[in-house]
Amino acid sequence: MEDNNLAVMNLKINAGDAKSSAMEAIYAAKKQDIDGAREKIKEANLKINKAHNSQTELLTAETSGNHTQISLLMIHAQDHLMTALTFLDLAKELVDVYDLMQNMTLKSEATN
Repeated sequence: MEDNNLAVMNLKINAGDAKSSAMEAIYAAKKQDIDGAREKIKEANLKINKAHNSQTELLTAETSGNHTQISLLMIHAQDHLMTALTFLDLAKELVDVYDLMQNMTLKSEATN
């Protein structure tokens, strides 16, 4: 049970960090720092992978017969992961949109 609690906390922490990095990517893109934004996306992906590893650890234990007690903390951690995944997808799209807008502005300025 204690091992499961550690996995749950790692899931929550890494998912939360991933969401924060995704938000930082949006802020960077908004400031026209596309390279910085893409670096934050990479950080978010690394954190999401760590969160997924924790989730996989929990699922593997469950399928091996070590049933996990469902707790509010477990539900909260899973919620963090799902929110982070959605947020990361949105951040990727927004960074691409900001990049496109920046390129269009540069092309427009070059032709004037």
